[in-house]
Amino acid sequence: MKILVVGGKGQLAQSLVDRSIDRKEEVVAIGRPEIDLLNIATFSRAMDQVEPDFVINAAAYTLVDKAETEPDLAFAINADAVGQMAGRCAENKLPFLHVSTDYVFDGCQATAYRETDSANPVTVYGKSKLQGEALVQAHSDMHIILRTAWVHSPFGSNFVRTMLRLANDRDVIGVVGDQKGSPTFAMELADLLLQLTRTIDKTSSEKVPWGIFHAAGSGSTTWTGLAGEVFSCSKKLGGPFADVRSITTDEFPTTAVRPKNSTLACDKLNEEFGLKLPDWQKGVADCVERCLRIPVS
Repeated sequence: MKILVVGGKGQLAQSLVDRSIDRKEEVVAIGRPEIDLLNIATFSRAMDQVEPDFVINAAAYTLVDKAETEPDLAFAINADAVGQMAGRCAENKLPFLHVSTDYVFDGCQATAYRETDSANPVTVYGKSKLQGEALVQAHSDMHIILRTAWVHSPFGSNFVRTMLRLANDRDVIGVVGDQKGSPTFAMELADLLLQLTRTIDKTSSEKVPWGIFHAAGSGSTTWTGLAGEVFSCSKKLGGPFADVRSITTDEFPTTAVRPKNSTLACDKLNEEFGLKLPDWQKGVADCVERCLRIPVS
């Protein structure tokens, strides 16, 4: 089975390549300039060259704050291009797996968000991702939209790597403690996606429960709790660590509003496909261990 992954250098794309080694799936991850989401013809050419059985879109405009001043670019990449890719996959009768975000919710709900809860994004980024979901649904019958959250990995720029880097120079780090979510290890999400493609491949199309699903680390914590877990794991392994000082969102202002609660309930994915990500603490431990094997810069 051959899988085309859009987004060559992103956390999830690199994790999918890493996790596919020594497995039956052949993962071909392609990013810019070979696939430029502002030029859909490049995606069509990549499909012709790779001849995939599945397409996973792991690419996105993810600069949440900058999107507030670049809405046209955010919508072009996160919505328009996504709809076009879904349409091209439908023309070729290929399943399209699209990764979305917890930011489609406003964060005002006290409990974990389910797929049936009303989306109400409050940022340009969230609005562009929600429109991308709508376009996938409009252009492809064979689609899976996976909403995830707080993704971290040994690759690229993310919260875990940032904390480890800051701990090299600081004894105390202030971290927001009044925002709650579900940390997700990209390697575990990659494993889940690969298993999902296997399951779909073995199931007739009309019996696959296509649609929207949540896929995030089990449980929830605050950014303060996540930072504390990162440093606890790092200290045990002889890596950098620091004390964590809990601060409020008001003490750490950002251009775009962050959801107070973006915890995702992932029961539907387990019920329909028998798939569930481990507790978020396990992902953090594994991520820190991998990060300490390579320089954090």
